[in-house]
Parts: sequence; C-alpha cells; structure tokens
Amino acid sequence: MKAVGLFQYLPIDHEESLLDLHIDQPEPGPRDLLIAVKAIAVNPVDTKVRAPKAKPVTETTPKILGWDGAGEVIATGSDVKNFQVGDQVYYAGDISRPGCYSEYQLVDERIVARIPRTQDYFAAAALPLTSLTAWEALFDRLGISSSGTDAGKSILIIGGAGGVGSIAIQLARSLAKLKVIATASRTKSSLWVKQMGASHVVNHRNPVDEELKDIGIPEVDYILCLADTDQHFPAMANAIKPQGKICCVVDNREPLPMNLLKPKSVTFVWEFMFTRSRFETEDMDHQGWILNRIAELVDNETLVTTVGDTVEPINAANLRLAHRQLESGRTIGKIVLAGWE
Repeated sequence: MKAVGLFQYLPIDHEESLLDLHIDQPEPGPRDLLIAVKAIAVNPVDTKVRAPKAKPVTETTPKILGWDGAGEVIATGSDVKNFQVGDQVYYAGDISRPGCYSEYQLVDERIVARIPRTQDYFAAAALPLTSLTAWEALFDRLGISSSGTDAGKSILIIGGAGGVGSIAIQLARSLAKLKVIATASRTKSSLWVKQMGASHVVNHRNPVDEELKDIGIPEVDYILCLADTDQHFPAMANAIKPQGKICCVVDNREPLPMNLLKPKSVTFVWEFMFTRSRFETEDMDHQGWILNRIAELVDNETLVTTVGDTVEPINAANLRLAHRQLESGRTIGKIVLAGWE
C-alpha cells in the first residue's frame, strides 16, 4: 500500500524528511478496525515527531506519522462490537502505532466514531485530534461543566486561532456558556476567533495579563494555554483568579516556576490527548464517546468544522508543504489532505 513516512528525523526543507513509500497492508488485531484512509489533517504533533532529534536517529522500518483521519472500515478484528465493514469513521488514533499517512490504517475501535452525517471526509478529518484535545482540556482537566453549570465564568484561551483553539472557543461558548477571551496577533486570526465565538480578543505578542487589564478583565477563572508555556507562565500566574485553574498543552523547555501559583491555590494541569490510548486506560472508550458527541454537535450546527486549507492528493510533497506551513506559526484552522494518486 502507499504511504508517506521517514527513516531519518530531518528539517522539513530536506527532500528526505518525508518520503513516498510502499509498505505492507496491516492485519487487524482483535479490537482493531482496518480503515481505508480517505482524508487526513496535519497537526503540530506531526511536525514535532518528525523534527530532528538531539542525537541522530535512523529507523530500520519507516515511521508513519499522522493523527487525524477519516475513512471507511474495510475489515474488523475478531472482538470488534461497535462497527462493521462499510462504516464511515473518523479518529485521532494512537501515537504509539503507525499513523494515517497511509492508504490503510489499524485503529482500536474504542477511539473511533462514525463521521458526522452532514460532513464529508475532508471536513471530518479536520475534527478528531483538536476536538478531543479541546474537550478533554475543558471538561476533563479543567473540570468545567459541559452542561452550563459554570455559565458566566471567564476563560482565557491562548492561541485561539489554531485547530484546538478554534474548537475550544466554540465548546466554551456554546456548551459551557463561558465568557471567552481568546488571543490572536494578526487581523486575519483576530477575525477568525471572533467568528468562532470569542467575546474579546487580546494580543499574545504582549504579556497577556497586561492585555486583559486593558480590556477591563484583570483576572479570569480558567486559562487554557495552547501556545508557548514558558513564555506565558508568569503572565498566566498573574491573570488567574484565586483558586482558578490553568491547563497547558505545549511542553515546557525549562522548569516552570510553580511557586507563583501557590499564593492563589491555583490548580495546574496538563492535557495530552494520547494519554488514554497510550496507556490503555480503563476509560479509553471515552474518546469514542467524545467523538460521537462532537458528531452530534456538528450535525445540529452547534459546532462548525475548522478546515482552513485543503490539498489533493496525499503525497510526500504536499505533506512537506503542510508541515512547512504549520512550522511557520501562521496557520489558521486545519490543513486537510485527501485522495491518493
């Protein structure tokens, strides 16, 4: 089968950073779905896994990236209960297994759902990883009520124009009924986050605590940081209310000054969307439930998909372009690729 992968971890401008390959089609395990991949979306995690390592590494078998897919089930494992051949599905997958940069992929049924009825493969592929990350960050990690019990409280979403931020703004506004302040640094991205539902927009190029003071909201109940954790940590400590909660997604480079949070008894949590699948937690199937809920919200127009750019076909050249665009830091929404040559 066709695939795009790597043997060496290289800068994206290197012609061998991503390669067109032919590899064997996999056989499903007991709980696996074998999915014919129709569309994929590219995420920052793809670029981070592909990026050069501190010590050079050469893979003996190709590393297949990609953690946002939509396609058709063509075979099922012996213990699969919830899907059958012909189902149209979407999923983010498992970072410890080969990804969706391939014509066929194995995915555990517990982290898969049927695509929204109103969406095609392009639109569906843009949703899984960002929706799961946003849902888990807001409702599982920060503990915000998804039924509106915390209505009227405030949340600052740092990095609002990206894929996760675009979904998080919608969920925080529509389900949680929060007052949403999002960050953006350009006119185009500011307009985007307002379109997604942000009540206020501030510039993350400046200290966000000072930006909040300028709009008359000096403190917020919750902060979801989807950008540089190290850069924003001191400002977040200033801007969070006493007994508030902060959730971060991007790895820190240096030890964080956690002592800044103690005087306010602030809760700090991480969100890593692959935790449930990587460790096969007892609630691993909650991700399938979340994706089913997201599909319902898309179908009833509570949520809109966040496709930014679409590209055809799926091949190494187009994926290198997508990675380069993501690494520029100027991407709005999601980059989606579809179809195989």
